[in-house]
Amino acid sequence: MSLPQYPYHQSLEQRSGQPQRRPVVIVGAGPVGLTLALDLAKRDVPVVVIDDSDRIGEGSRAVCWAKKTLEVFDRIGVGEAVAREGVRWQRGRVFHGEREAYAFDLLPEAGHKMPAMVNLQQDQVEAKLVRAIQLDARIELRGRHELIGLEQDEGGVTLNVRTPDGLFDMRADWVVACDGARSPTRQLLGLSFQGQVFEDRFLIADVRLAPDARPRGLDPARPERWFWFDPPFHRGQSVLLHAQADGLWRIDFQLGRDADVQAERDPQRIRARVAAMLDTDQFELAWSSIYQFCCRRAERFRSGRVLLAGDAAHQVSPFGARGANSGVQDADNLGWKLAAVLKGEGGEGLLDAYEFERLEAADDNIGHSTRATDFISPKSALSRRLRRAALDLAAHEEFAKPLVNSGRLSTPTEHVDSPLSTPDDGPWAGGPGPGCPAPDAPLDGGGWLGEALAGGFALLAFGWPVEVAGLRVITLSGEGLAATRYGARPGSVYLVRPDAVVAARWHAFDPDAVHAALVRACGRPE
Repeated sequence: MSLPQYPYHQSLEQRSGQPQRRPVVIVGAGPVGLTLALDLAKRDVPVVVIDDSDRIGEGSRAVCWAKKTLEVFDRIGVGEAVAREGVRWQRGRVFHGEREAYAFDLLPEAGHKMPAMVNLQQDQVEAKLVRAIQLDARIELRGRHELIGLEQDEGGVTLNVRTPDGLFDMRADWVVACDGARSPTRQLLGLSFQGQVFEDRFLIADVRLAPDARPRGLDPARPERWFWFDPPFHRGQSVLLHAQADGLWRIDFQLGRDADVQAERDPQRIRARVAAMLDTDQFELAWSSIYQFCCRRAERFRSGRVLLAGDAAHQVSPFGARGANSGVQDADNLGWKLAAVLKGEGGEGLLDAYEFERLEAADDNIGHSTRATDFISPKSALSRRLRRAALDLAAHEEFAKPLVNSGRLSTPTEHVDSPLSTPDDGPWAGGPGPGCPAPDAPLDGGGWLGEALAGGFALLAFGWPVEVAGLRVITLSGEGLAATRYGARPGSVYLVRPDAVVAARWHAFDPDAVHAALVRACGRPE
């Protein structure tokens, strides 16, 4: 597939010699920055995205896109294409040696527009985002624009940018750093980036099998996540296998902390590892890389008028697909809040709430990621014995299955203590509480609730219609699948934020309570 580029060109600021004030400048054109740009544009906020490159990076890199992320992509116009062209899956199998320890299903129930997971290489996802941006006149994507300086004052932010034609200044009301783990923006802000660096190294190999090859029981028509502990073809280490689009398979080999990185990069050595695993040499090595990962985050995600998102804000291990998914969910959390502040529809407390909520999500993801890494790479003899016991027991004892950790797959964090939420005023028998993601469900007249929620705030009314000035109301049956998922009964109402997070809920409609909850959810003083 031909990947789009965003070649360098002189901007108006360069030609005029005068900084042009922009509402938002996003630094970094990866999946997080591109998602945020499209989200803001959907809210009629003009955006400039700058990146020190002018093209999409190569290779699979992030490959697993979770259900919540797919719903975000759907709202900005690329979700259906990602789900259609990627590999859908929801089941996984974990092996210990040659024996299956246990299996799992991420989405055993029907009635969702988006699947549990879709595997699609990061370069292909970025290509869809770039093409969508290039069709949107509200977004300007500038390649070969390197941020080298940043100053803030009461009125905004001045960015000093290096291009092939020299240096120039840009001016922005707000800046969002989506420029990766080595974030120059974060460094310019002087923010620390602390956490744990793991010594183990891992090899990624993207391979394409010969047309008739079916090694080790792999079935492209029934894709699953397979993870091995101590397999016979890679003793003492672990291996992860995923099906990808275009007939590719993604394999992650644990190499250990003492691996000779230069030797492991040798294509013949990589081919030998893959051949031993697949039990065939009938494949093409399409791409490979060696990585060493960290679990860490910035001390703050907001510094004045500059906000951090994605890898610029936090890093996790790849086990559990929590890196890119969490970054896209940063963008989903931030977009509506930043648009509301720019339009005067919300207070700056919204941006403090962004930091509160996404720090909470980062700590949640780092915790899951660290525990998975500790199980995959035990550091002591006792840890190794405990892991072996859990793996042995999981094959025939239900209580042991949760003890096995090959990476807890990405799910959105519940922000139950969010300052934007209004606590329940009584007991509920199920359903998402304030601060929790609002689940999707099919609508009686066709379509999906997630589609209906897209845009701004909405009030879900179960059983009969209600009216609130200036607020969209979606009337749903007091029975059926949506009511079941929301724990609702006839007369229940839910206030849902623009990022499809529950802000408040009541068993009976009270317009004054709804208004007070809406004011709070907009970050305004009550």
